Amino acid sequence: MTSPLVSCTELAASMAGPQPPVVLDVRWRMGGPPGREEYDRGHVPNAAYLDLDTDLAGPPGAAGRHPLPDPEALQQALRDAGVRADRPVVVYDADNGSVAARAWWVLRWAGHARVAVLDGGFAGWTAEGRVVTTATPRPEPGDITVRPGGMPVLDAVGAAQLARDGVLLDARAPERYRGDVEPVDPRAGHIPGAVNAPFAGHVGEDGRWQPSGRLAARFAGLGVADGLPVGAYCGSGVTAASVVLALEVAGVTSSIAPAELYVGSWSEWSGDPDRPIATGADPS
Repeated sequence: MTSPLVSCTELAASMAGPQPPVVLDVRWRMGGPPGREEYDRGHVPNAAYLDLDTDLAGPPGAAGRHPLPDPEALQQALRDAGVRADRPVVVYDADNGSVAARAWWVLRWAGHARVAVLDGGFAGWTAEGRVVTTATPRPEPGDITVRPGGMPVLDAVGAAQLARDGVLLDARAPERYRGDVEPVDPRAGHIPGAVNAPFAGHVGEDGRWQPSGRLAARFAGLGVADGLPVGAYCGSGVTAASVVLALEVAGVTSSIAPAELYVGSWSEWSGDPDRPIATGADPS
C-alpha cells in the first residue's frame, strides 16, 4: 500500500487476498447520531468499529474537544480492533473521508506507516453494490505498539508562529472562518494569519477525492509553496486531518515530511480569552 487513498475496487481485491488489511469503520457526525448505530445497520465485511470521541481522542477539556488520545488507551483500542504492525490498515467513514482522515492521522501519529483512507467511504462502497454485513467480527487481538510522534503536532504557540512564517490552513467552512457564526466554540473567528481552506474542497460531488493535480493547484492558489512550512487546524482537529491528507495526496508534502496538525484547533485557541482572533475573509 503506497497511496494514502484506496478505491473500493482495490480494497475488495486486497480483502480477498492472502494478507487482507485490517478495516476500520470510523463513521461519526458532530452532534450525532452515534456512528455505532450506522455501523450496526451495515458495514464493510470484517470491519471493526472505532469511536472518534472515545478511541481516537482524549477527553475534552482545555486542550480542545478532541485532544490526542492517551497512548495506552489507544493501543488497547487498536489491538482490540485487530490492528497489527505487519498488516496494512484501511479506514472509512460515511462518505467524504473527513473523519476517516483523523483515524489515518492518529494511526500514523502512533507509528503505523501503512494506513489508507477508502476513497468515497461507505457511501461509495454501497453505491458500487458491494457486500455489506451486520455481523460483528471478532478479530484476533492485534499487536501494535503505539509510539507517539509519527506525525508532527502543533500547539497554540506553534500555530501562531506558522500563521506568521508559513501557511496555516483553516479547514472550517467559510462562515465559521469569517466569524459569521460559531455553533460550538466560545468565540467566533480565526487565528490571525490563517488562510481558509474548507475541507469540502478536497472532494467532488460524489464524495470521492479530487485528482492530485487539482488538489495541488488548489493549495498553490492558497499560498502553499516549496520552502514554506505548512500546517492545518479546524474546529477540534478532526477535519484538519483531511487537509494534511490532501496535501500528501497532492504531492505537496510526503509521508516523510508531512504537514503539521494543530490538534487542539479552534476549540483550544478560542477557549483562551488572551489569544487574538481575526474575523472577516482577510487572513489578518
